[in-house]
Amino acid sequence: MKILLVGATGTIGSAVRNELTLRHEIITAGRNGADIFVDITSPESIKNMYQTVGKVDAVINTAGNVYFGSLSELTLENNEITIQSKLKGQMNLVLLGLNHVNDKGSFTLTTGITMDDPVVGGASAAMACGAIRAFVQSAAIDMPRGIRINNISPTVLEEAIEEYGPAFPGIVPVSGKKVAQAFRKSVEGAQTGQTYTLYC
Repeated sequence: MKILLVGATGTIGSAVRNELTLRHEIITAGRNGADIFVDITSPESIKNMYQTVGKVDAVINTAGNVYFGSLSELTLENNEITIQSKLKGQMNLVLLGLNHVNDKGSFTLTTGITMDDPVVGGASAAMACGAIRAFVQSAAIDMPRGIRINNISPTVLEEAIEEYGPAFPGIVPVSGKKVAQAFRKSVEGAQTGQTYTLYC
């Protein structure tokens, strides 16, 4: 398959790339160190990416910024960080990418544990992740040409526990390799409208 991987240089993206590159042609996209530049907060940037890449069999997104902070610090501007990237950015990858994905291809988006297991400071992240899960479930029954769509919802990764661990007290991390298998299942399998959770 020809797979477009957005966010390939991040912790999750790197693990997914390492797993899938063994069997597929991977084209990476992102803001740094990728084959193609894309800023998912910009519809024009997304359009330019798809025009450059052409037709693909699958689109995977592991990118998406979220604001973490207490509710009292969750200003409209801070919340927009999450909305523009994690929420609208992922939805726009699908809406603008439908005509660039081959018949019976797939989209795989990324959510996260905050939508199911709340943590202090995670309200904005939970909002976007929950919305993406609902979008995936609903879009799956309306996707054209047999295209599938799923989302992967991991907890904090072992590889990032030093940086993010304090925000997730008592939560058991998972390995990037295990998370990458869920992305493989989404891309190479046949299910659609699913949320693959990796919470332990």
